Amino acid sequence: MNAAQTGRLVYVVGPSGAGKDSVIDWLRQQLPQDARVHFARRTITRAVQPGGEQHDSVDVAAFMRLRESGAFAMHWEANALHYGIARAELAARCDGRTVIVNGSRAYLPQAARLFPELVVAHITADAQTLRRRLLARERETPQMVDARVRRAFDFQLPLGIAAIEVRNDATLAQAGAQLQQALKAWNCL
Repeated sequence: MNAAQTGRLVYVVGPSGAGKDSVIDWLRQQLPQDARVHFARRTITRAVQPGGEQHDSVDVAAFMRLRESGAFAMHWEANALHYGIARAELAARCDGRTVIVNGSRAYLPQAARLFPELVVAHITADAQTLRRRLLARERETPQMVDARVRRAFDFQLPLGIAAIEVRNDATLAQAGAQLQQALKAWNCL
């Protein structure tokens, strides 16, 4: 495939509590039906949860079989779960469409090696907002939440990577509009 036909790859990252899934969903709802954008569906080793991200749910054994067979273009482990992006999910780039991947900060260096042309969308929020959102989930102790917030601010984007930063401290519409405008500026929409 030549570069003129290849669509963009947008790799979205952010700490827990930043509202990454919500911002991605906001963008999906704002785009017209004929937008040249594909939102990559992830394969995850967890059950589909009502109101949560729509994904392909598999058990660990099935995930490992898929990984070993080369089905995934990208795969990582985070929070005791396995995540994968099937090669087929990136095929939309072949006809010039932008593919948006809900990624992992830890996997970002590997993703950038595999796809040096990717654009990173880093969705974040201030420490108070992250802490408040994480505590509201009631999944972790306050100490675990504090550790997550510290890790969020220890994160550094690798040098030389094209990046967009979106602040999701106020309304979802404001954060979504920031992402939409930035992606238009990068010719991703």
